[in-house]
Amino acid sequence: MKIALIGGTGQIGSEVLKTLLARGHAVTALVRVAGRLPAQSGLQQVVADAYDAAAVARAVAGQDAVISAFNPGWMHPELYDAFLRGAEAIRNGVKAAGVKRLLVVGGAGSLFVAPGVQLVDTPAFTDHVPPFVVPGARAARDELTRIQAETELDWTMISPAGGGFQAAPQGRYRLGGDELLMDGAAPADIAVADLALAIVDEIEEPQHIRKRFTAAH
Repeated sequence: MKIALIGGTGQIGSEVLKTLLARGHAVTALVRVAGRLPAQSGLQQVVADAYDAAAVARAVAGQDAVISAFNPGWMHPELYDAFLRGAEAIRNGVKAAGVKRLLVVGGAGSLFVAPGVQLVDTPAFTDHVPPFVVPGARAARDELTRIQAETELDWTMISPAGGGFQAAPQGRYRLGGDELLMDGAAPADIAVADLALAIVDEIEEPQHIRKRFTAAH
């Protein structure tokens, strides 16, 4: 498949890139600076501003699917607004390019821990993550609400496991829907490499069109 990747230099995006190339996909990576990624067989790099819908449209035109692991950076001084502005530009750019399939990497904070209660709104989250993470988590939650109203795209959002990325890769994962997956009394975790497997598996064999899902060990 021809797949455009946004955020390919980040923690999650870099593992997605490795998995896509290992499986023989032709990847077009959108980068802010030319040559940001090492040259590799199967990889094309295109300079594009993720906040510019027209630039995104030009970069992803002709692709079979787009994977967005976009993140403005946890230390961005206006993280909440920047996250939503970039996410909107990416959605609009993908639509303008005529690409139907978009998979977005969201956050664990939007997963439900009880009926009507999302993780990001609980003390278990806000008291145990660095304060600078919270605006990004809230923005990812609000982007889920926005994309759920999307009718033109065959979108999917994946929320990582709530327990973080400290686990060693296992080459496997389990799937869930909108609820936080648990490991006993604690939120389950997942290795970034295994989250990448779940992402690429979903692109290759879609199971969650116009749905959000989660993956964990």
